Amino acid sequence: MEYRESYEEWLRNPYFDEATKEELRSIGDDDNEIKERFYRELEFGTAGLRGVIGAGTNRMNIYTVRKATQGLANYIIKNNGQEKGVAIAYDSRRMSPEFADEAARCLAANGIKAYIFESLRPTPELSYAVRRLGCIAGINITASHNPPEYNGYKVYWEDGAQITPPHDKGIMDEVKAVTDYNTVKTMDREEAKTAGLYEVIGEEVDDGYIAELKKQVIHQDSINAVGRDLKIVYSPLHGTGNIPARRILKELGFTNVYVVKEQELPDGEFPTVSYPNPEAKEAFELGLKLAKEVDADLILATDPDADRLGVYVKDTASGEYKVLTGNMSGCLLADYEIGQRKALYGLPDDGFLIKTIVTSNLADAIAKGYDIGLIEVLTGFKYIGQQILKFETTGKGTYLFGFEESYGCLIGTHARDKDAIVATMALCEAAAYYRTQGKTLWDAMLDMYERYGYYKDDIQSITLKGIEGLQKIQQIMDTLRKNPPAEIGGYTVLKARDYQADTIKDTVTGEVTKTGLPSSNVLYYDLSDDAWVCVRPSGTEPKVKFYYGIKGDSLADAEEKSAKLGEEVLAMIDAIL
Repeated sequence: MEYRESYEEWLRNPYFDEATKEELRSIGDDDNEIKERFYRELEFGTAGLRGVIGAGTNRMNIYTVRKATQGLANYIIKNNGQEKGVAIAYDSRRMSPEFADEAARCLAANGIKAYIFESLRPTPELSYAVRRLGCIAGINITASHNPPEYNGYKVYWEDGAQITPPHDKGIMDEVKAVTDYNTVKTMDREEAKTAGLYEVIGEEVDDGYIAELKKQVIHQDSINAVGRDLKIVYSPLHGTGNIPARRILKELGFTNVYVVKEQELPDGEFPTVSYPNPEAKEAFELGLKLAKEVDADLILATDPDADRLGVYVKDTASGEYKVLTGNMSGCLLADYEIGQRKALYGLPDDGFLIKTIVTSNLADAIAKGYDIGLIEVLTGFKYIGQQILKFETTGKGTYLFGFEESYGCLIGTHARDKDAIVATMALCEAAAYYRTQGKTLWDAMLDMYERYGYYKDDIQSITLKGIEGLQKIQQIMDTLRKNPPAEIGGYTVLKARDYQADTIKDTVTGEVTKTGLPSSNVLYYDLSDDAWVCVRPSGTEPKVKFYYGIKGDSLADAEEKSAKLGEEVLAMIDAIL
């Protein structure tokens, strides 16, 4: 069906409500806007749905949410999982409660019980709830750190991780098979409750989740000794982290927690930032201001669904606050968690550190330093969750720590997604421990660099919106595949990995081996001098991302080499476009 025909169908069909039709009538004279909204169905990919909120087949609205849920319900029924139920959580974004309710009522209409949180909750708690309640699946209504106009729909399977093969393809196929919106089932909320198919959950799951976090504490003695002295500034960035992050810190004994008031309460408009991303400097402007007023030791910010944590720490030597990238904070926590467990309890013979392919090579050095295994997976925390499940089902392998460069890690196995609440807790615990040693977190970071090497990793992104943008992103990937570079930024390409073709080509010997990972539209270049570059389209935003890393002789040397490589990467892409 052409986009104009689809547009007219939505206007004619009594299934769509009057408010939706009124919104569509308002764009009747804007053919380009109609095309953007109706040229395709909003794609249900391996991460679920994510898109701009609005009327149309290529938008997030109650109808596309229902359609996705109907496909999920059909898959659950085909797999005889309908008796187990589905847990549903949502964040602070516009329409999140409404989309969660629509999903719950669609499931109920299909005879599948929905366990829906009473109010907004963090992503990791949804992951925890799936397993605690014995559900077959979970749904999380969130668009993470996207701009305010976006929302999303993530699907989890019974292990608590986001869907991976074969379930991702199976669910995607079922969603695609729903071609007529009129066939999507729904049910009155009160009728669903009466039938026992719609249950509101809250405090009991909250308490269980917090109890699991407390099990991960290694040095309560350090918290007892200096926890009251640490000054912590925290911002939930208008999202879900406010209550659980403050609760866990208070219950452990961190009493000097200063919340950024302007960003404390949930607000889907995210009025203090252009977009609520703890990777962005602007997200910390208010937190830094407060930190300087109270002389804070560290500044923490969680993204709206509280699965990612941004960090600044104070360097007492200079008095400055130093930003920790996701690679830096992840490696700092990995070194602390693994190092302290080794010191107190010893490490298992089959222990593993898990990282993604775009995560710092510093992680490899840490694993080597502790003589533990290292597993590298595709980008996406669900693949780390998949490894945890593999350890559990085979009885081989012990999970020690897992993280990815995009500010996400998991300590423990209570959840199977990245958890900014447990990361907040652990980073504050580490700060307390190092203080008892006469050190700051920044001192600990420098010590780690001295032990393992001065690794510096960064990322550049090019945003290419709309239909033309998708074509340009594909052009970049096609060009690099057909004409792989022999050198990048003065570094020789030693190996070229193509995860879509499942090949690793040794550029010196010409030997071709397999990546051993699932197919993904990703290109990776192992460079000389322990440097690397990776190119991949974002799975959640209209961007193509360029990751790169180097190893320097000092902080200054690493900064210089990283900046130069970043410039060369962008120049290479400019030449393609």
